[in-house]
Amino acid sequence: MSDKYDVIVIGAGPGGYVAAIKAAQLGLKTACVESWTAEDGKSQVLGGTCLNVGCIPSKALLEVTHKYEEASHDYESMGILAKSVDIDVAKMMERKAGIVKQLTGGIAGLFKANGVTSIHGHGKLLNGRKVEVTDKDGKTKTYEAENVILASGSKPVEIPPAPFDGEYIVDSEGALEFTEVPKRLGVIGAGVIGLELGSVWARLGSEVTILEAQDNFLPVVDQQIAKDALKQFKKQGLNIITGARMTGAEVKRKLVNVSYEDSKGKQEAKFDKLIVAVGRRPYTDGLLAEDSGVSLDERGFIFVDDQCKTEAPGVWAVGDIVRGPMLAHKASEEGVMVAERIAGHKPQVNYDCIPNVIYTAPEVAWVGKTEEQLKAEGEEYNVGTFPFAANGRAMAANATGGLVKIIADAKTDRILGFHVVGPQASEIVAQGVIAMEFGSTAEDLALTCFAHPTLSESVHEAALAVAGGAIHVANRRKKK
Repeated sequence: MSDKYDVIVIGAGPGGYVAAIKAAQLGLKTACVESWTAEDGKSQVLGGTCLNVGCIPSKALLEVTHKYEEASHDYESMGILAKSVDIDVAKMMERKAGIVKQLTGGIAGLFKANGVTSIHGHGKLLNGRKVEVTDKDGKTKTYEAENVILASGSKPVEIPPAPFDGEYIVDSEGALEFTEVPKRLGVIGAGVIGLELGSVWARLGSEVTILEAQDNFLPVVDQQIAKDALKQFKKQGLNIITGARMTGAEVKRKLVNVSYEDSKGKQEAKFDKLIVAVGRRPYTDGLLAEDSGVSLDERGFIFVDDQCKTEAPGVWAVGDIVRGPMLAHKASEEGVMVAERIAGHKPQVNYDCIPNVIYTAPEVAWVGKTEEQLKAEGEEYNVGTFPFAANGRAMAANATGGLVKIIADAKTDRILGFHVVGPQASEIVAQGVIAMEFGSTAEDLALTCFAHPTLSESVHEAALAVAGGAIHVANRRKKK
């Protein structure tokens, strides 16, 4: 087998494995380097953080615990009498592991079907588009490529006041492996990861306290949506404290003693487990030789242009190691774009249409600009909202919390932002993404026929409301 390739991808996460498959489909001789090793210490594991310890396992736990929550508290109001509902944590974890194994194994099958060569080891970019791979035994081998795609992903941020110990103070990965439900659970960070993991264990009976340093809850989210979500999360029993700056954590007698400061002064709390979920950072450890020609910015991200080219000829970078949101689907789209550009095509990722989702219940999802951003930019806009409380399908599903919000340009009516908090928001937001990708106006959605009864009718009504024409809710009076 020749050691020279048209494309070598370093990293087999959502950005890397998708790039490798697409490159191979375009007729390029492709290899993908991945260092992740299974528990047996021998076999390679594909899929990166997302499939192994991120998106997929967390959603598996969220789905199970949401069903458990419904069976325990909501079924009776619907006429379903389910007595003595219990949870088998070990079986729940076993199911999660099975889903992960099936999906990661599926990538190996896709590599084989598309002719991608999988190389097990730690990849390092050398000068001149050479890739040095160090295997599990410490042996190195160098490969050559016409193009190299860096897709090494990210890792959890560790903060000095709360160093990970793997048992009592854990990161997001450790929070997916609890063998029993903690009585008292602390979470540092009320972002996507903190809210999702906090929800999982709260549904199973943990007393969950989430400490957030920011004064505003979900500051990157449209604040009307964020406030609605916060109200519903607190109603579920999540104790979310904003403006809480953690100062220390110490394990004593199998308890984590946490100190923090908020608007009331110095505070202390005790937890059985503490999850630190304050964000992630680019994983570039040992990725670049000094003379590789690739530059990092002040935050440790690899510098790229709008097409994900680095400063080194023939070297590209995608996903969590470059600018933009750390999202699996964003990484995949960049991977496809880069593979197609290497093959001579001219695609471009539309970074204005990248959806964001928080998989809590209710879900929170959005694409485009928030009302706060538009105000700061001095843009004139119109807003249409519609509550799920007025939606027949939501009533039937016993999921009436939340709303759909559409923001449109005041002059052109073009949709600038699409925001949802409520049932299946992660699916509904795709309608906003498609609309914005095609440059649609709010009127375009208002003139579209939606099936009845569906949750999506709330999108139709919100679009009608932009011009004050909603049918199933009272419209705001127009200013004279």
